[in-house]
Amino acid sequence: MPRTSAFLYPWDVNGDPAAAELVAGLGVQQVTLASAYHATRALTPRHPGRRIVTARHSAVYYPADPAHWAGSALRPAAQTWLPGEDPYGEAAAALGAAGLEVHSWVILAHNSRLGREHPGSTVRNVHGDHYPWAPCIARPEVRDYAVRLAAEAAVRPGTTGTELESCGWYGLEHPHAHDKIAGAPLGGYGRWLMSLCFCAVCEQGYAEHGADPQRLRARVRDLLAPAWEGRPVAGELTGAEAAAVTGWRAAAADTFQRETVAAVRERARERGLPGFRVLLHAHPGALALGANAGADPARVLEHADGVVLPCTGDDAARAEVLPPFAAHRRPHTVLAANFQIVAGMGGSPGTLVDDAAHAASLGATELRLYHAGLATADDLALVRHALDRLP
Repeated sequence: MPRTSAFLYPWDVNGDPAAAELVAGLGVQQVTLASAYHATRALTPRHPGRRIVTARHSAVYYPADPAHWAGSALRPAAQTWLPGEDPYGEAAAALGAAGLEVHSWVILAHNSRLGREHPGSTVRNVHGDHYPWAPCIARPEVRDYAVRLAAEAAVRPGTTGTELESCGWYGLEHPHAHDKIAGAPLGGYGRWLMSLCFCAVCEQGYAEHGADPQRLRARVRDLLAPAWEGRPVAGELTGAEAAAVTGWRAAAADTFQRETVAAVRERARERGLPGFRVLLHAHPGALALGANAGADPARVLEHADGVVLPCTGDDAARAEVLPPFAAHRRPHTVLAANFQIVAGMGGSPGTLVDDAAHAASLGATELRLYHAGLATADDLALVRHALDRLP
């Protein structure tokens, strides 16, 4: 069976004496456990003391070191909705005692609390609106924050690897309470245009890549204008315009990814963990945004140990993401196929055997299961059955 990891939150484990053994009984070898996570409202279907956890803002689930954050303009917040000083450490210890390897799960460029407190550090769209959920990864203070967070949140006691999510550009789309942005027919390209950042740093970057920032701003506004009337977006950027935009954004993302991975590696070296694995949640699409941010396969696999790729859906969805990375795979590169296993959230645990086999045929070397803490007993029974059948 391929190496398999299940995602969990600390609150799925802490306070539930049966949780760690239940997860180990699924047949997984690893848990990917949240150490720094965004705001969420989550179900806990089997916990003996609760059914809903509301994480009110982005937070770290361990005691942050004040010395590590000295001089930083942006800092993580502590959580207040779980008991104890170190919920991550408590959960990691319980999972390790059950024979499971623990890797940390770190959210980087998605933090609405920071965005509300520091709007100038967020993506600023072509109309001047700030996206509080989306730090601009080209800005030096955001890169400094991400580097510090990656190092501290990834390398925790009892942890032998990490998975860095939203390690790249975030944009317009964001699951938001009472969302009301679907009224205009933006389409995929229009949503990408509305995700472009026009802060001072990004405008300078466009200029360095050959585009006049003000002309580019006017051009993007013109392309979007029909959507506000109810018509499709009017065409696309010209070749030179697109090259300047994508060139700058790819360069900024590459710098962001390299700096955060390097910071984790250095912290792991300091802690005497030479085999500490660093994976990025990614997508090969140049325009991809969000949790699985766009990453150039050749470049990202130069410095990361591998990637976690979204593989829920039909064969075409997997064929879109796996082969571009498989083409650049090295002997020890991890290509983890991530499957949603919660049926109520669009997952298909009943087809996991066939889906995993298809992913393996396209180059996947490991599996990720999202999300064991959110899954019902029926979902987990199907997962257990599937893992028993995998070769």
